[in-house]
Amino acid sequence: MAVVTVTQDNFESEVLKADKPVLVDFWASWCGPCRMVSPIVDEIGNESDGRYMVGKVNVDEQPDIAAKYNIMSIPTLIVFKDGRPAQTSVGVRSKQDILSMLD
Repeated sequence: MAVVTVTQDNFESEVLKADKPVLVDFWASWCGPCRMVSPIVDEIGNESDGRYMVGKVNVDEQPDIAAKYNIMSIPTLIVFKDGRPAQTSVGVRSKQDILSMLD
């Protein structure tokens, strides 16, 4: 599975109405720690085997989504289950830590 670019237009269909857990990475291009987490998130997305989905929200391009979920620091990772935030993590995390959020 590929990583989906999440926008205001597809947030509801890709994240809130998903039938499996969705890991959403809130990031920005100027954020150093985001650039450290991004390849890990991409790898997780490519290895998902359909068990979960992975999306990315650029907070500069999608400020309304970031504001709705009170994103104050990036990178912030949120796992959505049944349309609701279930797990949240702020800052750089290991691949294993991120995967454990999806369990």
